[in-house]
Amino acid sequence: MGERGDLVLAEARHLKWEALDGLERALMVLCGVCLLGFTSSTLLDVVARLIGHPLLWPQEVTSTFFIYGVFIGASVATRRNDHLYLSAITEAMHGRARFFFELFNRLVILGVGICLAIFGAQNFLTGFGSFRMPSMLPIAYLYAPIPVCGALISLFSVEQIVNGLRHGFGETEIRAEKAMQEAA
Repeated sequence: MGERGDLVLAEARHLKWEALDGLERALMVLCGVCLLGFTSSTLLDVVARLIGHPLLWPQEVTSTFFIYGVFIGASVATRRNDHLYLSAITEAMHGRARFFFELFNRLVILGVGICLAIFGAQNFLTGFGSFRMPSMLPIAYLYAPIPVCGALISLFSVEQIVNGLRHGFGETEIRAEKAMQEAA
């Protein structure tokens, strides 16, 4: 946790907009809800089978929580640089090489986010022609988090690209900038 009890670490604050901190917190809570729902529905399914009264609907609920949790988690992990980001390579670099690869990584992630948003939306729209059993709900509700995830990944990538171009990507650039300001 940061100094104010927020989710953003102090060394990553220069890449984040405070306006998106609430969104990150809400996404983290949703991830927890999905994990709790996934675990609870799986437990219910197992217990029902053990007592000899299997249910069909917990499997559908479990898969829904799992899918939503994966895509919500992927989007929030993008903001936290915990997912889709090759930090081990860039952290060993310095100067222009680091700057180039940090920017390149985030541009690739932005491209992935845009593809998820576009093709996820297309997949969502085609999902109204197929139905889940036993609920007979359109399978589109399972596809709904894909374009949302893509939009969030794109947003968080743009946030980091803009802030990285303004302030530098690595912590070393931030320390050098602060040292120059203190010297002046």
